[in-house]
Amino acid sequence: MRKFGDKARIALLLASVAASPFALAAPSYAQDTVTEEEELVVTARRTEESLQEVPASVSAFSEQQLQRLGATDATGLQGAVPNLNIVQGRGSSNATNIYIRGVGQPDALQTFDPAVGFYVDGVYYSRIRGTQMDLLDIERVEVLRGPQGTLYGKNTIGGAYSIITRRPGQDPHGLFQVTAGDYGQLESRIAASGPLTDTLAIGGVLFGASRDGYVTNPVTNEEYNNRNAWGGRFQAAWDPASNFNVDFSVDYAEEDNALTMGQAVSSLTTIVGVPIPAGAVPSPLPEFNFTARATPGLPNSSEMTHWGSSLRASWELSDNLTLRSISAYRNLNYTDYVDIDATFLELGDVLVDVDQDQVSQELQAIWEGDRWTTIGGLFYLRENVGSHQEAYADDLLGTFLGGGTFTRTVDDDLQTTSMAAYVNATYQLTDRLSVSGGLRYTEEEKDYFRTTSTFSSNALFTANPARPPVNINDTWDDISGLISIDYQLTDDFLLYGRVAQGFKSGGFNGRANNPGEEAPYDPETVTSYEAGFKSDWFDNTLRANFAVFYNDYRDFQARVSNLTTDPGSGLPSIELTVLNAGQLEISGAELELSYRPVEALTLDAQIGYLNAEYGEFEDLRFTSFGNSRAFQTPAFSPEWTSRFGAAYTWDVGAEGSVVLAGSARFRSRQALAVDNTITNSTTEIAGLFQDDYWLYDASLTWNVNDIFSIAVQGRNLSDEVYKTDGQEFSSVGNIRTVYYGAPQTTSIVFTARY
Repeated sequence: MRKFGDKARIALLLASVAASPFALAAPSYAQDTVTEEEELVVTARRTEESLQEVPASVSAFSEQQLQRLGATDATGLQGAVPNLNIVQGRGSSNATNIYIRGVGQPDALQTFDPAVGFYVDGVYYSRIRGTQMDLLDIERVEVLRGPQGTLYGKNTIGGAYSIITRRPGQDPHGLFQVTAGDYGQLESRIAASGPLTDTLAIGGVLFGASRDGYVTNPVTNEEYNNRNAWGGRFQAAWDPASNFNVDFSVDYAEEDNALTMGQAVSSLTTIVGVPIPAGAVPSPLPEFNFTARATPGLPNSSEMTHWGSSLRASWELSDNLTLRSISAYRNLNYTDYVDIDATFLELGDVLVDVDQDQVSQELQAIWEGDRWTTIGGLFYLRENVGSHQEAYADDLLGTFLGGGTFTRTVDDDLQTTSMAAYVNATYQLTDRLSVSGGLRYTEEEKDYFRTTSTFSSNALFTANPARPPVNINDTWDDISGLISIDYQLTDDFLLYGRVAQGFKSGGFNGRANNPGEEAPYDPETVTSYEAGFKSDWFDNTLRANFAVFYNDYRDFQARVSNLTTDPGSGLPSIELTVLNAGQLEISGAELELSYRPVEALTLDAQIGYLNAEYGEFEDLRFTSFGNSRAFQTPAFSPEWTSRFGAAYTWDVGAEGSVVLAGSARFRSRQALAVDNTITNSTTEIAGLFQDDYWLYDASLTWNVNDIFSIAVQGRNLSDEVYKTDGQEFSSVGNIRTVYYGAPQTTSIVFTARY
């Protein structure tokens, strides 16, 4: 067991001991949890309102709904939200690849900003690393589709994924949960909160998780794609007056996992295109069987620590005016070894060692009158990201160039200062008709410093081992807006339409391999048009929400690769460029249904349709097509996504209740990388696509007296082998690697609550 695996097991033991009083608690769970019959209140527009009153596409999940979905971490909502792609990121155990309606950024490199904002209790997380977090003791999760810049802090060009934790209160609350399952899975979670005084309540959360790897090295029996993690959260809620409250939170998470391994889908070559023999990639490629061989000597390690704190205050100055403040600090450190080529060869092996911290401050003023609701805000973020990267590529040289060792290092530092002001106002023209408008001004400045060195025993690559340092700066600004109108046709039917703009600033290429490639790339923008309705039918037993949309997505930031010739040495040189690819035209429709024909039975469905096409995609490598690759398939944009679920509850009297739940999730064919055809060709790289597939999940839960429950859960019951993400570095030895979802798993979950 690895060292943090021991810590995870210690956390499990502590949780078990701390939970022992739960068995003596009074049965009050039924009153302590928002039930599915109650209307879910959300803060998607920064004020509390019913989910059905929000004139926008918002999916929200209470704690009880998340449990029925089996969603224990941020990726658990895959399939439950139309046109949402949320999976573990490529080559990393702690990154999250999030796309909403075809808009996202899958690259976890520290110089790329996310396109979907990730928030916890209103605090923005700047990196897609560190977002593979447990959904433990939370109040709800909200997923907002479409640009949200006139209400949220930063980078919500595609939408926002918002987690709201449970606030400690005057009513004692506790939860203890142990999970055991396949692949040596052992997890424990404990949460408890309650009052210290009439005005002060505190709460705490602790979790530990340990699981063997899904992927095994058939030669050494080493395991990859495992999990060893532990962490916790402490919260305090202070209500010194009826109109003033303060919330403090501090959280910490630590992981020490093995490599995340995928599968190579193309035959590998040296830098001059000579095939590498010895069966590195069998042809034809076999179906992935959860085995892989990493490069001997590459550390089997991926470590992360992630912590932060926040202070949130709310002051109701009058019945109409409320002031809010959200102050936060976050720190993220990770040391990842990644075998990008996913073979025993040393072609694309890297070390990425990153130290990131951020300070953010948001101020809000909220006016709620008889007809006006106005929200104004100021946002500030200062982020520092320093990194050390090493690339190992001995086998890339080949005998043609004399062989030898090859290591390239990059040390860089990126400082981002982001400032924004926004206002969003809603005016109720009549009791049923409302209009809203919003504006946001954003200014971002980025300073980038970088040094690069090459260390090689091959004389051809040591003539100039160190390049001059790069020190560049740029600033981008933007004004974006929102207009919407909604009409309450009946008490149970809301019609709405909205136009919203989104912005994500430019940046610098942290993966640049040649002088000049780090040059700034431009911002992304989106204009989104949406219309829909929200409705309840048949005495609120049927809920149907529907939306259609069109996104005009311009200058999206794409990393592409190429092989060129160094003009000084005449040697092959790898280009890893970031370019603004042009325009994406994305249209689609979404339907969310929930039906309770009888009290014991709940049926639900989420269906998304997406039509994503390039309007423009300029690329000078595609000379045969007028320097355009607009014919390609946009990444992570399946035409259809759907989920169909059902849950039936049997009342077994004094023994409690038994709940049988199941779901079927479907995703149609999708591309897993931006570069997905052979260069200067319309021929698709078949391995970089995932065909249509279904996933089936089920659970059987016995609830005893509203306190205890025991559940058997099965995921991917048909043991489907399916890809979730891809790496494309064709210019580096023809590297194309894909990553897979988890195989069939079964677990038993014991839960106690009060």
